[in-house]
Amino acid sequence: MKNDLLVFEDYKIRRLYDEETETWYFSVVDIIQVLTQQSNFQLARNYWKVLKNRLNKEGSESVTKCNRLKLEAADGKKYLTDVANTETILRLIQSVPSPKAEPIKLWLAKVGYERIQEMTDPERSLGRARETWQKHGRSEKWIQQRMMGQETRNKLTDYWKDHDIKENKEFAILTNIIHQEWADITVKQHKNLKGLKTQNLRDHMSEAELIFTALAELSTRQIAESTDATGMTENKTAAKTGGSIAKKARLELEEKTQKKIVSNENYLPPTLPTTEKD
Repeated sequence: MKNDLLVFEDYKIRRLYDEETETWYFSVVDIIQVLTQQSNFQLARNYWKVLKNRLNKEGSESVTKCNRLKLEAADGKKYLTDVANTETILRLIQSVPSPKAEPIKLWLAKVGYERIQEMTDPERSLGRARETWQKHGRSEKWIQQRMMGQETRNKLTDYWKDHDIKENKEFAILTNIIHQEWADITVKQHKNLKGLKTQNLRDHMSEAELIFTALAELSTRQIAESTDATGMTENKTAAKTGGSIAKKARLELEEKTQKKIVSNENYLPPTLPTTEKD
């Protein structure tokens, strides 16, 4: 997940991007603060608490579709916060009488426009990603491998979408099966090994890790296509088989080179050593 901050007029609105489901989640209380034009954050929280109770009693789906994710607060610490995707936020806006309702709906549409552009013209997304990686000092060779891996990933997820796999938890389950098969550790364990928190694991992989991830996902898709795998049970089998093919290749390479493919290397900025005060 990737945290981000947007500004609507003078209000800061926190949001978080779930890369697995490709969904932006917005802080509900931040949106409420804008709608109520309330400068006091605590009063905005109280307003949302009352509104949430009322909507719950009315059986509104808007509340049940809210998630709780960790967002950074004013004190710099992260707390569980009510968040919702754009569709749910737009529903909640209808429940708050406010002259800001229409402007914020237009603002949300504008925020989503960039994503729509990328969906209709993927080259925009790739170009922006390349520029970001270059700014972070990635080599052209690494960038090329990362982009090729993303293309392989996209073809696999497109297959899943067309074969009864839901774009949320099920995507994550299958991805984890593939990863654990080829790497012998889960996605979470791999992130922990590299010292990552909210960062994208693939953005911190070595060239070799990217290649084996792509091989595992390519193998999974081709096996799924050959059997017309549909639904979770059949695609889990394809995921295990595809991941095991990449694992065999990894073990053979490690035996020949005496070097481990899965590593703790990352591209995080170096931390400065702390100095003791006299």
